[in-house]
Amino acid sequence: MSIVTMNFESQYLHSSHEVSIILPNRPRDVDARKYYAGGARYKVLWLLHGTFGDHTDWLRRTNIELYAGEKDLIVVMPSALNSNYSNWDRAMLGYGMYDYLTEELMPLIYNWFPASGKREDNFIAGLSMGGRGAIKYAVNHPDKFAAAAILSAAPVDFSALTEEDLTKDDPFSQRMKGMVDNAGGLDAFVNSNENVWAIMNALAGTGTLPKLLFACGTADKPIYDNLLLFQEHAGRIGLEAEFWTLEGFRHEWRFWDLAIQQALEFFGLEDSGASPF
Repeated sequence: MSIVTMNFESQYLHSSHEVSIILPNRPRDVDARKYYAGGARYKVLWLLHGTFGDHTDWLRRTNIELYAGEKDLIVVMPSALNSNYSNWDRAMLGYGMYDYLTEELMPLIYNWFPASGKREDNFIAGLSMGGRGAIKYAVNHPDKFAAAAILSAAPVDFSALTEEDLTKDDPFSQRMKGMVDNAGGLDAFVNSNENVWAIMNALAGTGTLPKLLFACGTADKPIYDNLLLFQEHAGRIGLEAEFWTLEGFRHEWRFWDLAIQQALEFFGLEDSGASPF
């Protein structure tokens, strides 16, 4: 495979930003001039990292390069700091991570690389924080993605969120407090694009949502318990989704390497038939 590490100044992040991109390799039996001038447009996976990670995580800790090569798939892996893939208008000069992906990175990839912009050729996936990002993009921009895979993350009902929940002394509660403050208060946050639970309630059964896969290890507490609650809720509201679990796995890269393979199968991506190396 070909791997591009790109650094550019982002309009939405107000800083230089790095993104890793996996591109299909030229088969050795195909002439270089013919291959690169062929005009092919490839399917794209937007692959999101988790808390404390960056654009290199998936490359360093899984075999995503191998899996992408087997399917002639472009994989785009941005960095998101610990933003929860949200807009942080009050951070520094502004850090619009949510808008950055759809309004800046997608146009860049579609126009500077041999990537297909068709909905049926675009997929999104992520682990943990990246899973929350993936489902948020999927339900708020269902016109952009054919399917989404949410790994080791579960939607929660923000209508039950209280001010007291935001006072807990852990980094995830503190991040949530920052998101609520950034939205202009708890009511504004609950009624924003962050509340994917409510958005799915409204869109379930309409046929507008992408295909959804939720994957989690059974030992990944409390996320697995939250996922079971969400699975029951999905059944009640008629939300079409697939749930995939593996016994004994925790919040770990061994699981995510297996889960991304399951996601690629769920997306319906076929092997190219040629060796990627």
